[in-house]
Amino acid sequence: MSVIAKIEQEFKEVDDANDWQPRYLDIRHQSSDYPHKVAKYAENRNRNRYRDVSPYDHSRVILQNSDNDYINASLVVNEEAQRTYILTQGPLPNTCCHFWLMIWQQKTKAIVMLNRIVEKDSVKCAQYWPTKQEEPMIFRETGFCVRLKSEDVKSYYTVRQLQLECIETGESRVILHFHYTTWPDFGVPESPASFLNFLFKVRESGSLSSEHGPAVIHCSAGIGRSGTFSLVDTCLIVMEKRNDPLHVDIKQILLNMRKYRMGLIQTPDQLRFSYMAVLEGAKYIMGDSTMQYRWKELSKEDQAPSSECSPPHPTKPTAEKYNGNSMVLEEQEPGDVDLISPIQNDSDTNDDKALRKRLREDKKANTAQMVQQMKHRLSESERKRKRWLYWKPIVIKIGFGSVVFIIAYSSWKLYSQYMLM
Repeated sequence: MSVIAKIEQEFKEVDDANDWQPRYLDIRHQSSDYPHKVAKYAENRNRNRYRDVSPYDHSRVILQNSDNDYINASLVVNEEAQRTYILTQGPLPNTCCHFWLMIWQQKTKAIVMLNRIVEKDSVKCAQYWPTKQEEPMIFRETGFCVRLKSEDVKSYYTVRQLQLECIETGESRVILHFHYTTWPDFGVPESPASFLNFLFKVRESGSLSSEHGPAVIHCSAGIGRSGTFSLVDTCLIVMEKRNDPLHVDIKQILLNMRKYRMGLIQTPDQLRFSYMAVLEGAKYIMGDSTMQYRWKELSKEDQAPSSECSPPHPTKPTAEKYNGNSMVLEEQEPGDVDLISPIQNDSDTNDDKALRKRLREDKKANTAQMVQQMKHRLSESERKRKRWLYWKPIVIKIGFGSVVFIIAYSSWKLYSQYMLM
């Protein structure tokens, strides 16, 4: 029996036993908790999208040369894979400037975005890059200008080239923006094939290598979809480096990654999909060079995007094999057995609770954004009012003096003309 066959057999045993929910809960139970006090400081609360997702103090990204060094972002490191990622939340309107400052200071080559701006009528991320080439975005607070240089739109992802310029020095860099546009919140991609096709596009750009600064990976909270992407990539790299891929412990790698950022992988479905993607990717690593071409064909990336919206939540787990086929479960004939329906019931309940909680947090975040924008407008109005109060007496004096001068000058002119007569 080949190595891949052994791993597939182990996966099938877990699937047949409906063991994903207990495994996920066990990972949550074993995960370490570390202090995250800085995120809770009063001045930092409006920089967090969700109250229950904070960077640990020991692994948070620290902004340099800034009055406030906080951003909700974590450095996640795997020394064996020689991978370092920055996992972060979708930027808020008031943190876009800090986001680009982090990109610049960390010498990041690529941003991997795994969410849409709006999902299920809720804002998941601020629009932090320009949508048109002729309209640059300027972030004066931290001194950066972002321009769209090019955009390659595929059926389920988009690759952009962005130019990031430091206004003070005039130096500019090209940042690659890999945007997965069809990955639902709390869900999984359509198939391992489409996901791996996307992952290898990012890899082939060289953006994940140690030659550059850490790639920035984000979704809405920076833990679920971002954790799935980072876990699969790390596991495949470790497989490549080891002579015996069978002994790559996906669960342990995830537990180690959770030491750097809390809550990575949010649902049993995402855990199961991570295993599926690793197993599918292992076939390529073990020497099947046709797999990458097959992923591209199965992903149908060259088709026109079918919709501007993400697939609806929830994305149900299915009983198909991990061979790159679509994750959509076809209608079953009588007598067909759904191998994971017990998990479905338990995980759906937990996912629904998590979704309701996330929707409440989204509403609070949206309200907080509106309040922040109102405060900004009020503070601008207050600054203008204070400037006017400062200049008002001066303007009045100047105006009064000008009137007196004009009257005196006119009187003098009239008097001079009268004397000459």
